[in-house]
Amino acid sequence: MDKTSLKELLYEHTMPSAPELVQSGEEEGSVRCVACGHRCLIRDGRAGVCKVRFNQDGELRVPAGYVAGLQVDPIEKKPFYHAYPGHDALSFGMLGCDFHCSYCQNWVTSQALRDKNAIAMPRFCSAEQLAGYAVRENAPVAVSTYNEPLITADWAVEVFKAMRARGVVCGFVSNGNATPEALDFLRPFADLYKIDLKGFDDKKYRKLGGVLANVLKAIEMTKERGFWVEVVTLIVPGFNDNEEEFRGMAKFLAGVSRDIPWHVTAFHPDYKMTDPPRTETEQLIRAYDIGKEEGLHFVYPGNLPGMVSEREHTYCPGCNGVLIRRRGFYVLENRMRGAQCPDCEMQVPGVWEEHAPKHSTGVGLPRAMNI
Repeated sequence: MDKTSLKELLYEHTMPSAPELVQSGEEEGSVRCVACGHRCLIRDGRAGVCKVRFNQDGELRVPAGYVAGLQVDPIEKKPFYHAYPGHDALSFGMLGCDFHCSYCQNWVTSQALRDKNAIAMPRFCSAEQLAGYAVRENAPVAVSTYNEPLITADWAVEVFKAMRARGVVCGFVSNGNATPEALDFLRPFADLYKIDLKGFDDKKYRKLGGVLANVLKAIEMTKERGFWVEVVTLIVPGFNDNEEEFRGMAKFLAGVSRDIPWHVTAFHPDYKMTDPPRTETEQLIRAYDIGKEEGLHFVYPGNLPGMVSEREHTYCPGCNGVLIRRRGFYVLENRMRGAQCPDCEMQVPGVWEEHAPKHSTGVGLPRAMNI
């Protein structure tokens, strides 16, 4: 299917924007979208930066009623390490993004309306169907991911409403280009929020389509609103792997909360960025060490399972006892007693179960779902 046909198909499967995510435009017939930090002024017949939110006769229309990705993943893959460890999460995503990262690992879905080589077909479904999948798969968590969920937040909330009615906890896996309006809209229906902090250099951020200040503000706003927040930085050799950026990111996060888990993960060549080498173990360990030096309680090197010694584990900030042992996305042992350290009884920050599984309940590998 060519991009024109895909665009037409997607435009047939839309809903009016949630009132919280649209404002009257400054020009006649225009609307101001406030779903993401771009705050696009969209004229009649035009779309925003994301390509999927568009103005039709003065009404902002937004994606609805489909998924482009649907899978059951270990929740550690999101990655959330301090929320329902050892469990699966139902992951769903749509199409489009407000960034254009050259190393995107989900580019087939995120860049579907920009790149002729990105081919991801929508599969049409209802929110109730997705909630039913979560229950059937015994997944206590559902996350909107794969594309940038802020630009499809309206339908994600419809899905979250169906999920919550069945006792499923909901979350976002996002680039963090959020607005206060979007976070206020999401908060009643979502408890978990993962943010990509792609570096600490605004010039580089703008090459990806974003603004560093927006993402830093979003980290602060999500914490203020009571989301459980975890932050991920993909360490790309030659792009953001210098000590100045490592220290800047770690210092900022510690200034917001020393309890924010910071995942520093290994890059592999992908999409349009195929020249840099894979991230070396030593680079992840250096980022880990800097995070600890700057006062963060929880730093996790990722994407190199078994290669970073004991650093994949969760340790108690009080007594330094091992709480959760991991290898990659798999929980080998969970010693937590509810939210408490079993050794010193310190309350450990996170979203924990009173009677959590002692190890991963799934197979530790993603499972694609059919509609």
